[in-house]
Order: sequence, then C-alpha cells, then structure tokens
Amino acid sequence: MQRRSFIQAAGAAAAATLGVPSVFAQDWPSGPVRIVVGFPPGGGTDALARVVAQKLAVMWNQSVIVENKAGVAGVLAAEYVATQPSDGSTLLMAHINSHALAPSLQPKLRYNVERDFVPIVLVGVTPNLLIASPTQKAVTVKDIVSLCAAEPGKVSFGSAGAGSAQHLALEMYKLQAKVDAMHVPYKGSGPLLADLMGSQIQYSFETMTAATPHVKSGKVIGVAQTRLKRAKGHPSIPTMQEQGFEGFEATTWYGLAGPGKLPAGIADKINRDVNTVLAMPDVQEKLDNYGAEDGGGSRDKFAKFISSEIGKWGRVVKDGNVKVDA
Repeated sequence: MQRRSFIQAAGAAAAATLGVPSVFAQDWPSGPVRIVVGFPPGGGTDALARVVAQKLAVMWNQSVIVENKAGVAGVLAAEYVATQPSDGSTLLMAHINSHALAPSLQPKLRYNVERDFVPIVLVGVTPNLLIASPTQKAVTVKDIVSLCAAEPGKVSFGSAGAGSAQHLALEMYKLQAKVDAMHVPYKGSGPLLADLMGSQIQYSFETMTAATPHVKSGKVIGVAQTRLKRAKGHPSIPTMQEQGFEGFEATTWYGLAGPGKLPAGIADKINRDVNTVLAMPDVQEKLDNYGAEDGGGSRDKFAKFISSEIGKWGRVVKDGNVKVDA
C-alpha cells in the first residue's frame, strides 16, 4: 500500500510539472487498455506482449488486452496506433520492423516514428536464431553456406514479412557469405514456423522469442544465434561469429510506445510500472528463456535507442540495396 501511494504521488507530481491534469494522471487507467501487436499469435512480439499485459492487468486492476493486427511486417499495426486517441487506451508493442527498418525500406510510410509516437520503454532485445527444418542435413553455418553456393537462389529462408528483421538478417548473411538464397515472406512468425516445422521451407533467421519453444521441443533445429555473445537461454547454440561470420549481429527488439500526443504523465507511469514488471523474478525467467535482454530503463533511453537503430539499419539497407514492395 505504501508503494502504491508513493507511485500515485510521484505520478501526480510529474503530471503537475508537465501540464497534465493530476487527477487524470493519478486515475489512469480508468478503463481497458489495448496493446496492439503487428503480428499474429504465435510469434515473439505476441509472446512478450502477453507476458507484460498479464502483469499490468493485475497492477492496474484493469483489462489489458493484446490485439493482433498483422500485416506488412508490423507496419499496419503502427499505422493504426499512430491514428488512435492519445489517452493511453491504445499502445503499440513497437518492434524493430515498424520503428527501425520501415523508415528506410518504405519511402511512402504513413507515419513518422519521431513525430507520431511517444517511446515509453524498451521491453527486450533478442538475437535471431538461424533455425533449420527437422529434415535438413545441413545444420551448421558452414554447411548451409556450401548448400547455398551449390544451389544459388534455391535454398529457402522464411521471414515474418518483406522488410522484417528476419529478412534483413538474411540479407546480411547473403552479403557476408557472398551467396544467394530464396526469401519466402510470411505474414508473421506463426505461419512461418508452421511451414518450417512441416519442412515446406528450409531455414529462417527467426526471432529467438518465437523460435525458442520449438527449438527446445526439437521441432526445429537451432543452428546459430545472431548476437556477438550467446544468450542466457541458449548457452549451447554458438553465435554466427563463432562459426566464421566476424562481427555478425542482427537483433530483434520490442518496446511499448503510444500515439504521438500521449501525455508525459501517463507515459511516465507506464514506464515505471513496466520497469517493475520486468524486474519480477518470474518475468525475468521468461525473458531469459526467450533470450530477451537489456530491457527497461528510461523513456529517453528508449528514444535514443530507436534513433540509433534507424541509423544503423538505414546504412544496411543502402549498402545491400535492399528493396521491398511498398
């Protein structure tokens, strides 16, 4: 009770300072809150959104609903949230696709990341996992490179959509390995993984969050992870760098954002509460299993992180001459 009173008092002070009515900041949320996810159920974004939503629902004593609006590698959901009322009732599980890749890949994007969104908090950064269907015989990076060299443009790699993090990881791989491969875009990780498990496609640089349950159950084969160090949840799977790809790092990240005029008092409250959620031992355990690390921190930290990611991936798109259909 003391902690709750402290949070309410701090929220009221912040609201007064920032010109937001203190009663509004204190009483929020007064109704259900939606967290919009740009991918179908079964993917990493959906999984992390549900972990956070379940805890926030208890903290806020309100329904926190995860709503899936799949399409264009998460961009449709971002377009939708950008046009919603800035009252905190609709949030976006922002994603590397919508907030770092799309600005470079889609010149006709209907939103501006910096103008139309308020970054709230980084939830986690994960490696991608290079995974293989259960029937594949080439299950080391070296053997997959050899296979791609022997069958140029025929070895299939699935992604959650054209311009997605999985797609860009594949492009980095092709550039560094100097091979060609077939890109097969899906509308999210759920259908991609179903086809990979059924051996309808051969490989994917899938997000660790989505791939983990299937790797651990043996339904797909974990080949490599794409951060420079191994994630806690997969200590036995070597990195791309360990398998000869010097400096190869392609991550996926997730965080909460609100529409562009979201009051600072509400954004600060959500930031504080999500930081509390991320520190919970059972949540930490789930994040470790998914390979999600480095989450939490201030709103400013998340804003600077997004800005740096836009710059980084803009250079990759330019250097690789990567194009997608708008």
